[in-house]
Amino acid sequence: MSRSAPENIQQIRPEMTVLDVVSKYRQTEAVFKRYDQKAGECICCQALFESLQEMATRYRLDLERLLSDLNKVAKGCHE
Repeated sequence: MSRSAPENIQQIRPEMTVLDVVSKYRQTEAVFKRYDQKAGECICCQALFESLQEMATRYRLDLERLLSDLNKVAKGCHE
């Protein structure tokens, strides 16, 4: 009998790179595009190899909100 992971465990974590997230959860690219305006440039173009933590710090983004937005979309990828 397999047990599913609790829903409150995040799939996407701050140490993951933008590339890690987009390659594993393709639909998250739309989330990054929504954050491009706040960042002032294309995040996927300029921060692809940065961790989400580094990228959020660099662009002064709310990391917790970004993670929440990304995880909502990633969770939808598996439903």
